[in-house]
Amino acid sequence: MQVYLPLNVPGVTYEDTRAFSRGVAHVLSRRAPDDVLVDMNKAKRTGKVFVDWSQNDRHKTTVNVYSLRAMDRPTVSTPVTWDEVSDCADGSALSFVSSEVLDRVALLGDLFSPVQTLKQELPR
Repeated sequence: MQVYLPLNVPGVTYEDTRAFSRGVAHVLSRRAPDDVLVDMNKAKRTGKVFVDWSQNDRHKTTVNVYSLRAMDRPTVSTPVTWDEVSDCADGSALSFVSSEVLDRVALLGDLFSPVQTLKQELPR
């Protein structure tokens, strides 16, 4: 799961977002060390949530919303609600194919659209 924060104000740099995401990741891992980690070692990730703060960098690539994933049955990177995230906290999969995403957008609208217009500042 990727979490996006709308930062549509002038002056926000990769250095700012990297420092902020690293700080959030470390706070989460300190508050819930049995559930969350920031260590990239795959062997340590089993049964935990890995918070990859290092993706906030000019030289990294992250799939964007509504992109098809390169798989035998391509699923779509789909914006979801926090209720949907809560509902799958038991480990059930939350994935969508392209036809389902088109139906979702028709029903719910574009859940990602606030990222384009919401104005907020990154805390220092």
